[in-house]
Amino acid sequence: MLNGKKVVVTAAAGTGIGFSSARRAALEGADVLVSDFHERRMNEARDALAAEFPDQQFEAITCNVQSTEDVDALITGAAEKLGRIDVLINNAGFGGENELVDMTDEDWDRVLDITLNGTFRATRAALRYFRDVPHNGVIVNNASVLGWRAQRAQAHYAAAKAGVMALTRSSAIEGADFGVRINAVAPSIARHKFLEKSASSELLDELASKEAFGRAADVWEVAATIAMLASDYTTYLTGEVISISSQRA
Repeated sequence: MLNGKKVVVTAAAGTGIGFSSARRAALEGADVLVSDFHERRMNEARDALAAEFPDQQFEAITCNVQSTEDVDALITGAAEKLGRIDVLINNAGFGGENELVDMTDEDWDRVLDITLNGTFRATRAALRYFRDVPHNGVIVNNASVLGWRAQRAQAHYAAAKAGVMALTRSSAIEGADFGVRINAVAPSIARHKFLEKSASSELLDELASKEAFGRAADVWEVAATIAMLASDYTTYLTGEVISISSQRA
């Protein structure tokens, strides 16, 4: 689906949706640049992809999405290393359980700045790139069903992901001026090692049991939908949020 495409994935280190999206893009024939705040794990992700797909190009650039300078340098550097950018996958986000009554300004600000503002910074930088090149592009954002659902101790994360959904819809209207499609996925619960560190297994088991299939999604299932949105199979789809869940409260 992505043969010959040049794909950039943020927060692509580790075992989560980001790395799975990078691997899925590679499996579909793309050259991939992975980015992350954690340099060692980012380089390990790049090396793992390069070992599995030796005939394709893999690059890495460290980026803190809380920094406009870092994000702008990511897009510029990716275009230089890959030769061009066709797809940006905005995967960076940060959450955790925190009751609103006990939440500090710093707790709120960090989640909003990484999850929502980081997506804004990367989308802005990518649109500026696509505005000035003669080819179309795609942006796929990672939202969450918590942008729709109510869940205890998730006010900051839910607000950030609802913002990502609204950003997706609004930026898609502007992106169309430059031939850019912008969509988002909204996973419910996709279990991986990083998530296991930020929430109790009891809570994750409870949430998974409420899903339509009675289980959590696999990160590979989320990555497959992201790859579809990035591909030429969805050339008239923009401004949409695709639920990878049953959307149940």
